[in-house]
Amino acid sequence: MSNFKKLAGQTAVYGLSSILGRSINFLMIIVYTEYLSKEAMGSFTSIYALIGFMNIVFTYGMETTFFRFATGKNLDTKKVYNSTQSLLIISTLILGSGLFLLAPQLADWLEYPGQAYLFRWTALILSCDAILAIPFAKLRLENKALIFAGTKIFNILLNIFFNLLLIVGFPYLIADGIIPEGFLGYRSDWGVEYILLSNLLANGLIIPFVWWKAGFFQFKLEGSIIKPMWGYSIPLLFMGLAGVTNELFSRFLFEYVLPPNFYAGLSAREAGGVFGANFKLAILMNLVIQAFKYAAEPFFFKQSQDKDSPLLYAKVMHAFILFCTVLMITISVNLDWMGPMFLRQPGYEEGLFIVPTLLMGYLLLGIYFNLSIWFKITDQTKYSFWITLVGAIITIAVILIFVPIWGYMGGALSTISCYFVMCLICFLYGQRYYRIPYQTSKGIFYLIISFALSYLGFYLDFGNSVINFFLKNSLIVLYSGLIILLEKDQIKAYLPKSN
Repeated sequence: MSNFKKLAGQTAVYGLSSILGRSINFLMIIVYTEYLSKEAMGSFTSIYALIGFMNIVFTYGMETTFFRFATGKNLDTKKVYNSTQSLLIISTLILGSGLFLLAPQLADWLEYPGQAYLFRWTALILSCDAILAIPFAKLRLENKALIFAGTKIFNILLNIFFNLLLIVGFPYLIADGIIPEGFLGYRSDWGVEYILLSNLLANGLIIPFVWWKAGFFQFKLEGSIIKPMWGYSIPLLFMGLAGVTNELFSRFLFEYVLPPNFYAGLSAREAGGVFGANFKLAILMNLVIQAFKYAAEPFFFKQSQDKDSPLLYAKVMHAFILFCTVLMITISVNLDWMGPMFLRQPGYEEGLFIVPTLLMGYLLLGIYFNLSIWFKITDQTKYSFWITLVGAIITIAVILIFVPIWGYMGGALSTISCYFVMCLICFLYGQRYYRIPYQTSKGIFYLIISFALSYLGFYLDFGNSVINFFLKNSLIVLYSGLIILLEKDQIKAYLPKSN
């Protein structure tokens, strides 16, 4: 029980920073949809999908590998840290330079003629992210949650500051004649450019601090460490690629797969902006999963030697499903007022109906993260390659087949389809090689009921906003009551005992 509470406490710390920081970042969707065109939103959606995909390539599973070798291989943590960070710096120089030099060709291929600078900035952003990955992982391993969380929040605040300055502040100052047109080379026709520049400035400024707090490393490659680490991490690379293939490729490919004039009055890139903006509304589920992952990954590895760890993993999974299904219903039933509040320009609300599906997709991603512990702690990461390869194939196939038919929903279905199949395969193989006593039947029951209630609440409409609000949110109370009824014994076990 103490281990379970420890995980919950660490998740709360990471969650507070993640939810606070990303909620601030999430609010930028208001600024973007207010001040940028749908075409700029489309560019933002596709380029940041590319960044998310390439982030996996630049780090190639080394965060998880660092946790595994620093905790369960009887190796010196300092040597593991030095070798991992040194290896990442070398690979980042190679990959970053290659992307930087190929920027003109990439711009032409992705239909951004004359904008190679966008992809040069992308290369620099990816390089900054990669060389920060292991120092951040070391802070997590050492349970320095407050330093980790504080730095992440500061980084986001810097990003927001530069965004507001460049997208809102400068145009206002120029319009009032406070600063001249073209001040410091400012261009009023730029949109996604200033989002990228803000990201680059914010990431670059925190590098010295993070390296200092994590402990400066010695540039040294230990051959006896690097070789097995490399073998462990490469399958994780493919697992990560499949994950972002589903999460991000639907947004990246959407504008290239959608037939012309599919949505009246919108170009394919503008429709991609609508799709990406509605995707952002599902980010609240992703915040919880990210916070959980920050705390759970090092925790799972540390507990792996305990004979009762399978039971603990099962309890964690069940609690995760209960919490996230309540969250899914809460967001879904309130989309009628949340959507217009965050998506400021007319037209974005056309994609709101895909949000419950995206929420379930993110929830399945979190379940897959829980399930994947079996091949990480048994050093069977080769299985991740095959599981994620199937997921990637399903993602791409669903996008190519269903986006031209169903548009926004076709893109959303790629999310839920991929993660469902990956969860199923991972569960079946995991129970064969490392049995964990999951409450499978109950978990499936909660997923089905919560998903049905999410769409029921989304479509309920009694013609009165006040009545709608109370009746829609009564579904949350109904579902929570069901959980209390079915889980009362477990809930009592977690409550403090009175003397």
